Amino acid sequence: MSIVTVQLGQCGNQIGFEVFDALFSDSHCPQGLCSKRENEAYQASCKERFFSEEENGVPIARAVLVDMEPKVINQTLSKAAHSGRWKYGQHSCFCQKQGSGNNWAYGYSVHGPRHKESIMDLIQKEVEKCDSLSGFFIIMSMAGGTGSGLGAFVTQNLEDQYSNSLKMNQIIWPYGTGEVIVQNYNSILTLSRLYRSSDALLVHENDAVHKICAKLMNIKQISFRDINQVLAHQLGSVFQPTYSGEGSWHYRRNPLGAFKDPALYTSWLEPVHAFNVWKTQRAFSKYEKSAALVSNSQFLVKPLDVIVGKAWNMFASKAYIHQYTKYGIEEEDFLESFTLLEQVIASYCNL
Repeated sequence: MSIVTVQLGQCGNQIGFEVFDALFSDSHCPQGLCSKRENEAYQASCKERFFSEEENGVPIARAVLVDMEPKVINQTLSKAAHSGRWKYGQHSCFCQKQGSGNNWAYGYSVHGPRHKESIMDLIQKEVEKCDSLSGFFIIMSMAGGTGSGLGAFVTQNLEDQYSNSLKMNQIIWPYGTGEVIVQNYNSILTLSRLYRSSDALLVHENDAVHKICAKLMNIKQISFRDINQVLAHQLGSVFQPTYSGEGSWHYRRNPLGAFKDPALYTSWLEPVHAFNVWKTQRAFSKYEKSAALVSNSQFLVKPLDVIVGKAWNMFASKAYIHQYTKYGIEEEDFLESFTLLEQVIASYCNL
């Protein structure tokens, strides 16, 4: 089952490169602390899932790269090609030299519709290379312009065109101290639209990943690449193929250890139905043991409530609204986003 990755904006393209590099490095680790047969099966599964046919012996990532300007895409293509291990396809990217690249409304209302056919055509070509499509993995920022506005637009179109395929969005939660002055506007507009069109959101908080780099990895001067490599490792371990060594994928439903505690789950779900375990003897990357937990919980209620509150305070004073209305996003769109996200917060608080 193959996954087509869509890398959007500067953030999405830089993280996407690190994800594919981590996946390739992992799949080519010798033995992986398992038998040769298990390792070969693991490598074959990883290749089928994330890479397509080889060109001159070099695997090609199943990915589409999209940005409003060519600089980051060119850098990403070059880094992959110079690695000599894997690369992106020659016709897998779309970029356009033009202004307003950091405006959510422009990405969503202008750039997306204007170039919809070209972008969806690139995605269709990648889909056609898959023997069996599992779904789409969309990597994007939530605070910036291209990744959030265009990312929301592309995800909606994927839902329209591939309604039966999984759409999973990996979004970067902005620093609490702020990166972009309108990041809270961009965040609520992005989340409200992804809520309607995405099947799942994998959220990574910049502040949390920054702490991992500082406290666990003891990095003194933390760069975006340090952060992106941590994200890539976490994502790679989530998507790690699990193989039982007996010709089938190993899947188990019974909770282990502390996860058996009913207090961890909502009252209308039995723990046996609320917790799934995938397990493999094959080590991930250079680590002898690793574990990844993906949960749907109340963890994001507080940060979401903070972002909605900050955005509302700005909206109440009409701050920067003109940056959105001039590209077709009306005040009513903001109000709908606020209403939907406040309903989400209330629902999670009642779990």
